[in-house]
Amino acid sequence: MERYTRKFNELNIGDVALVGGKNASLGEMYNQLSAKGIQVPNGFATTAAAFWHFIDSNNLRKSLEQLFSRLDKTSFTNLKEVGTIARNLLYNAKMPTDLEAEIINAYKELQASGVSEVAVRSSATAEDLPQASFAGQHESYLNVKGEADVVKAVQRCFASLYTDRAIKYREDNGFDYTKIALSAGVQRMVRADKACSGVCFTLEPESGFRNVIHIAGVWGLGENIVQGTVSPDEFLVFKPSLKAGWKAIIQKRLGDKKLTMIYAENAAISAVNTASTVNIDTPLYLRSTFVLSDEEITKLATWAQAIEEHYKMPMDIEWAKDGLTNELLIVQARPETVHSQKDRLHISEYTLLEKGEEIAKGEAIGSKIAS
Repeated sequence: MERYTRKFNELNIGDVALVGGKNASLGEMYNQLSAKGIQVPNGFATTAAAFWHFIDSNNLRKSLEQLFSRLDKTSFTNLKEVGTIARNLLYNAKMPTDLEAEIINAYKELQASGVSEVAVRSSATAEDLPQASFAGQHESYLNVKGEADVVKAVQRCFASLYTDRAIKYREDNGFDYTKIALSAGVQRMVRADKACSGVCFTLEPESGFRNVIHIAGVWGLGENIVQGTVSPDEFLVFKPSLKAGWKAIIQKRLGDKKLTMIYAENAAISAVNTASTVNIDTPLYLRSTFVLSDEEITKLATWAQAIEEHYKMPMDIEWAKDGLTNELLIVQARPETVHSQKDRLHISEYTLLEKGEEIAKGEAIGSKIAS
C-alpha cells in the first residue's frame, strides 16, 4: 500500500521527487549532519503521492486542466482570477480519510516525543526541481496545534501550489503544472517567538564574496526578515579564521528590529483565518541589544560552514533560537541561487575594500590573534 508520509529520518537529498527540495534537505541534514552537532527540529513530510491522491479523490484534474487552458499565457491578464479559482477548488475539497488518518498518526508520533506546536511548510516536488528556485512561492503556517488544524494547514499548503506567483513562475520557466506536486513538511515549532531567528548565507549576499559567512537576525519569528519589514542585526564571519579556530567575527551591525513577530492568542488555521502570528513593537532595550552573543554567532557560522561543505555549494540557511530551551536550530537550508548561478565567486581587490576593510583585514587579524 502507498505510504503518504515519511519521517525526516527516512529522507535524504535524493528524495526531491518524493517530498520536494526543502523537505529532502531537512531529511539530509537530520540524518547526516547531527553528528557534527547541527540541530534540526524533527518532523515528517507528506509525499507527492499524497498530493495526487488528494487531487484524484476530489476529481480535480479535469477541472484544473480546463481552468488552466483559459490562462492568458502571454499577458497574464486573468492570472489573479485563475489563481483564485484554482486555490478555492483545493480549499473546498475534502481530505481523503486514509490520508487524513496517516497525517494524524504521524503528528501523534511527534506529540509522543514531546512536540505540540508545529510549523507546516510547503515544498514543491519535480524531477528537475534542483535547476529552479521555488523559494517563497508557496505558503507556510506557524504555531499550528491539534490534529484538525494540522490537517487543515497541510490542505492549505496543497492549495498554495496555485498561488499567482507560483503559476506565473512555472509558466515563465516551462514547468508543466501537471507534473509538479506539493509536499507539506510538518516540523517541531521552534519557540523563536520567545527568542530570535534569522537567515545565514555562506557568502556575502551583495557581492558574492565566498570567504565570509553573513548572518542576519531579528527578535521573534523570522518572517519580518523575509518580508523586509524590519532592519535586522547583521554579522560577518571570516571563513579562513573560523576554520583555523581563531576569533573570526569581523563585523557586527545593530539593526532597528522595531517589530517582533510572536504567536497570536487562540489562533487557529481555517479556510478563512490563517493569522497564527502577530507583530508587536519591540521593547527599546531589545532594539539596542544584539540578538546573538559572540559565542552563538560563531556556533551558527561553524554550522553554516559544515552545511556548505556537505552540499559542496553556497547555501541559504534559516535558523531559529528556542526561547524555552535556549537551543539554536537549523530549520531550512537550500542552495544559494543568486550568485552561485552567476560566476560571481571572485571579486576584485577594489570591490573587496569597497565592501569593507574588515573583510580584507580579516586574515591579518586572525593571524595576530593566533600568535
